[in-house]
Amino acid sequence: MDQERTDQIKASFERSKTMALYGARLLTVQQGYIEIEADKQDFMARPAGMFNGAAIATLVDVASGYAAVSAKAKDSYVTTVELKINYLSPAIGEQLRAKARVIKNGRVLSVVRVDVYAVKAGGEKLAATSLVTMMQLRNPSAP
Repeated sequence: MDQERTDQIKASFERSKTMALYGARLLTVQQGYIEIEADKQDFMARPAGMFNGAAIATLVDVASGYAAVSAKAKDSYVTTVELKINYLSPAIGEQLRAKARVIKNGRVLSVVRVDVYAVKAGGEKLAATSLVTMMQLRNPSAP
């Protein structure tokens, strides 16, 4: 992936109102691979202190979208077709970290695996894993 595409993805992430609400940071951008991290905020936590499923699902959806886009032509974008999450353990920690990797980059459909970790005292614990199918759309304003 060239620097122009990397910069384009970073700029898109910075414009995301959802990621701004979550205070999320884009940690890694590579072709077919994205890492996003977000600090815990009150609205993201259950009364017992762990991250709620909606916060995890949001990071899964966004991370999978950016991972899929990073493996596509620069004039395309994607939409979610299917998203399946297995919550494996309570997400207890100070941050959530989503690691998304494209496992099948088809002409139209891409399949992305996203593992979400709860980060506490620098250590990671796998909290959820997911499989997401994304559909490539062409930007109608592209030449």
